[in-house]
Amino acid sequence: MNRSVIETIMGAVVLLVAGFFLVFAYETTDLRVGGGYELTARFNAVDGLTLGSDVRVGGVKVGSVIDQGIDQELYQAVVTMALRPEVRLPADSRAVIASDGLLGGRYVKIEPGSAPELLADGDSFGRTEDAIALEELLGRVIFLVTGEEVE
Repeated sequence: MNRSVIETIMGAVVLLVAGFFLVFAYETTDLRVGGGYELTARFNAVDGLTLGSDVRVGGVKVGSVIDQGIDQELYQAVVTMALRPEVRLPADSRAVIASDGLLGGRYVKIEPGSAPELLADGDSFGRTEDAIALEELLGRVIFLVTGEEVE
């Protein structure tokens, strides 16, 4: 009987510690759903961009990718992003799929424009730039070096 009580207490302590770590991890990462606004962008290629990828302005994270889909008529990737409410972007801003270094992941880089009008919740970027695949770059380099066309 005495051993059963000790096991119960130890089990409760383990559950409390696990709960503490879950709360700590939730608070220290940006997994919380913010009260921001959503913008969409259309790209021909979003290679390596995943749900939860950063959205950055000037290298500072201002949001996250919350959804990806495909436009059945134009066959373009449609990316939905959630941005913090205090970040207001001009209407002529540009969304670019950028890379976090040679082997790093992808993120959406926002290049603010200069228009007086601002993007609002549900708006879409008019100007975008697709991701460039590493294989495509290597193919171009090989073509330049050898003078032969790479398939």
